[in-house]
Amino acid sequence: MDTIGLTGEQWLAVLRIGLGLWWWESWRHKDKKTWFEGGGITWAADIAAKHRWTAVRSGFDMVVTPRPRTMAYVVAYAELALGLGLVLGFLTPVALVGGLLLNVLYFVLMIHDWAEQGQNSMMALISLVALFGMSWQDWSVDAASGLFQ
Repeated sequence: MDTIGLTGEQWLAVLRIGLGLWWWESWRHKDKKTWFEGGGITWAADIAAKHRWTAVRSGFDMVVTPRPRTMAYVVAYAELALGLGLVLGFLTPVALVGGLLLNVLYFVLMIHDWAEQGQNSMMALISLVALFGMSWQDWSVDAASGLFQ
C-alpha cells in the first residue's frame, strides 16, 4: 500500500485514535449529573415508547426500564472505556466491536430521526475499517504486548 507520510498501519492507528477521541468526547460532554439522575434514559424511554417496532419497545421495557440508573452508568462508562481503549489501543478488537454494537443499538432506537444518524453511521464505518484493517498493529498497547497478532 502506498501512503503519504505514514505507513498504512500508522494511518489505521490514526483512524482508531480519532474514533477513540470521538467516543471520549461523547462521554466528556455529557451533563453527568442530569444523565445519572435518569435524564438520558428518560429521553430514550420516550423515543422507545413511540417506536414502530414492537421488538424495540418491548426490549427497552424489559432491559432498560426496570434499571434506568444502572443503564445510565453502563452507557456513559462504556463510552469512556471505548474512548480510552481505542486511544491507547488496549483490547482494540473488543473495543471496536463494542462500539459498533452501541452505534447499531442507537441507530435502531433512533431510526426515525435521520439527523442523528450521520454520526453513528460514520462511527460504525470507522469501526469496521479499523477492525478489518487491524488498526491495533501500530501505536497500541496491543502491539507492544503482542496481543491479537
